[in-house]
Amino acid sequence: MPQGSVRDRTDAAELADAVATAENPWRVVHRYGAYVLLAVGVVLLAATSDVIGMSRTDWYVAGGLSALALVLQLAWTVTEPEPMRVSAVSAAFYWTRWAIAFVVTLINPFFAFFAAVGYYDADRMLPRWQQRPAILASVVIVAGSQSGGLWPRSPLAWAVFGALIVANMAFVVITGHLQEKEQERARVQVRTIHELAETNAALQAALDENAQLHSQLLVQAREAGVADERRRLAAEIHDTIAQGLTGIIAQLQVVKNAPTLEIAREHLDRADALARHSLGEARRSVHNLSPAALADASLPEALKKTVAEWGGRTGVRAEFTLTGTAQPLHDEIEATLLRITEEALSNAARHARATRLGVTLSFMAGEVTLDVRDDGRGFDPLALPARTGTAGFGLDGMRARAERLAGDVTIESEPGSGTAISARVPLVPHDQ
Repeated sequence: MPQGSVRDRTDAAELADAVATAENPWRVVHRYGAYVLLAVGVVLLAATSDVIGMSRTDWYVAGGLSALALVLQLAWTVTEPEPMRVSAVSAAFYWTRWAIAFVVTLINPFFAFFAAVGYYDADRMLPRWQQRPAILASVVIVAGSQSGGLWPRSPLAWAVFGALIVANMAFVVITGHLQEKEQERARVQVRTIHELAETNAALQAALDENAQLHSQLLVQAREAGVADERRRLAAEIHDTIAQGLTGIIAQLQVVKNAPTLEIAREHLDRADALARHSLGEARRSVHNLSPAALADASLPEALKKTVAEWGGRTGVRAEFTLTGTAQPLHDEIEATLLRITEEALSNAARHARATRLGVTLSFMAGEVTLDVRDDGRGFDPLALPARTGTAGFGLDGMRARAERLAGDVTIESEPGSGTAISARVPLVPHDQ
């Protein structure tokens, strides 16, 4: 059996026992008190038999009735219902036990200790209308013993007997009142125990639910991390290998139609350089390093070189401008701005048919902006087809890169009026 199950059963048993004790703190007295009082009565009966002057007949009667009382008490203990219910059987047992105590006390007053058992059993065994008479009957036996034995033999003895009845009844009433208060406290304790048990169960259920939700969040976080990493790697491949291959294809197409060997060789050299550059970028992307252009140069230097190389390949007049005071940025910021520039240049080379292009990097208070403007044919941003699957990253890829850094990308263009792409990201220094 699992250890947890054993512990749970043990805790449940302890709780049930605590509840039962709180509900009826007298249950130990009810179960074993009669045996103790009977034993005390028998011991006192035997010890005082010579003083009382008991005859052989008295001994037979007292001994036989004491044995009968023990047998009846044992039988009642075995058959006593739980919880206790008043019935004709319980009433018959009570009055039979009282009769035994009364007869033996007539023989020896010290046996009246056993009669006291009727004080705390009347409300459990008798209907309400019999309870007060039953307690009074038990008081009569005890008071008779205290006054010197039943029955009194003089007016003074009768007066003492009556006073003792009153005193014992007062004692029983006060004791009963205190017992009722104690039972009320017990009921409050029971309610408290039940409320605590319910609260503990609710708390455990909440903890179990929180643990389940935590596990679900971990799974979702892992899935989101995997998806984000896939998008990042796909964007890196698009920005390095795909763009490099596009440039190589463009150079090779020029070679096909080159009028002279020198022009063909020049474009072959450019294709070779692009292939080597793309290979280096692919290796660095695999190792999650910064772009190759940033390995030994600052962001402004890398952008200036990238723009110049692009202009040399496409024949478009391209310029780079730096505004504000440049400072080293966080690696991810610099890599993002460079990738957005490369994507914007790639789009311009494929679609813009521009004659002039300008790239501006601006350092401002808490923000870095990158602007790429061309005088090409432009387009309607709202008319662009939605990209699906792996059809490309383009403008969507720029936005995704910027948004990962709490930035954004805006595009302004219309047919015949060129295109302006602006990327804004937080200025996060390199040491942060």
